[in-house]
Amino acid sequence: MLGAPFDFDFLERFKIPLKRFSAGEKIFLEEDPGDYMYLVVEGKVSIVTYGTVLENVGLHGIFGELALIDNAPRSAAAMAAEAPEVALIDRDTFLELVRHNPAFSLYVMRQLAARIRRMNESL
Repeated sequence: MLGAPFDFDFLERFKIPLKRFSAGEKIFLEEDPGDYMYLVVEGKVSIVTYGTVLENVGLHGIFGELALIDNAPRSAAAMAAEAPEVALIDRDTFLELVRHNPAFSLYVMRQLAARIRRMNESL
């Protein structure tokens, strides 16, 4: 359970850009530098490593946040599965949101917790 609905108005308030990808297009590859995290506004994104789909991220899901949190390269690739539109949240905006929007921080933590629980269940 991810908790109460989250207020996504911050996308407009922080003037966060949106980008559309075609189905099958790469968003980033494993080992790429992590300059952005992404929030899915429409469509679906597959997170892939060594040819295996780890997760499909849909509406309001996030991906790419680990690289912003730990300043490490991407740990997996992200491929557009169903022509997604995503919000691109750069490192400075991410840090600003974490500092000034506790609900955003909790949203990210809940998404990470849900991902870990799903991974544990699949073991």
